[in-house]
Amino acid sequence: MAEVRHGWVAPHVAGELLGLGIASIEAEVPGGRSPEGVRKRLRYLSDRFHGADALQMRERPVPWAYRVLFRQIGIDPDVVRTPVEALALRRLHDGGFKSRGRLADALTIGTADTGVALRALDAATLVGDLGIREAAPGEPFAAGSLVIADERAPVAPLFGGEDDVPSASRAAIVAVHPGGVPEMTVDEALQAAATSLA
Repeated sequence: MAEVRHGWVAPHVAGELLGLGIASIEAEVPGGRSPEGVRKRLRYLSDRFHGADALQMRERPVPWAYRVLFRQIGIDPDVVRTPVEALALRRLHDGGFKSRGRLADALTIGTADTGVALRALDAATLVGDLGIREAAPGEPFAAGSLVIADERAPVAPLFGGEDDVPSASRAAIVAVHPGGVPEMTVDEALQAAATSLA
């Protein structure tokens, strides 16, 4: 079983957003379509995300924690959906979770199972541990905005772009999580996604 690595949060960010964290796990990404076991899991999860259940999701502890975090960082979660709410709305729109490729399906499974926001980065492009900090002037993100960064540079916005799945042979599956989301739940989400790729 792959190791979950818990990253760093810049001290002044951690002081303002108590409990904010980031964790990741690396996994090989096989080529080809998702196997039947993964597609079957997507169908099972589709049955859990229907109608009233999906609409009431925001009241559950993990989705609620993301809504609180969004407001803390200046994002209106009723305008820009949190990742798990966006996933639920896509399921309602499509009539089920459609297979979208090995890595995208793994992210769907991990997020739908736990409510934890997952995204993928190309592991080959990363240097050292991942963390959360503010973007500096001159970097390719708005100065002062919160970003996911490695030890060299920012690599992604804190939220947004979760559907941008890299075509990589090895992925870093990343969970950004607010305070109040148990570490065990974050680890479960990452392991679920990595296991779906195995």
